[in-house]
Amino acid sequence: MSQPVVDKKKISIVCFSGEFDKMLAAYTIATGAAATNREVTMFFTFWGLNALKKQRGRKPIGKDFLSRVFNWLMGGRNNLPLSRLNFGGASPILMGGMMRKNNVAQLDELMEAASELGIRHFACEMSMHILGISKDDLIDDVQSVVGVATFLNESEDAHIIFI
Repeated sequence: MSQPVVDKKKISIVCFSGEFDKMLAAYTIATGAAATNREVTMFFTFWGLNALKKQRGRKPIGKDFLSRVFNWLMGGRNNLPLSRLNFGGASPILMGGMMRKNNVAQLDELMEAASELGIRHFACEMSMHILGISKDDLIDDVQSVVGVATFLNESEDAHIIFI
């Protein structure tokens, strides 16, 4: 006798903040959900796209002057600020040290785990257009550049979390 097919529970996380602690929270929830057999989709929009850039430091990528300035100021994954008490950029470094000391996974490790767990990464088409960046500027884990309607269709019956 065959077992009935049970649909996986679904969770979608909208990453609209480019802050270090919020990216840690998003990836901690995403990997925890995937590890407990949930289908996970992450949708990165506006400042959240900063964590997905191939160039981890300050690079003036973009199609025009203003987009190059914005992307340089955003700085890539190596320059994600803490949402509170950033102390001129020192806090993410201090937080990383505290995490290592307490044997807590770092952002890069969580992102690698997300890849291994099959978490889907979508990038917001509109935000990319505004910021003048292309899919080639993003890490290989980004499956698709999609609009909001596609993301919502892909997230049907999912719990949606905004971080």
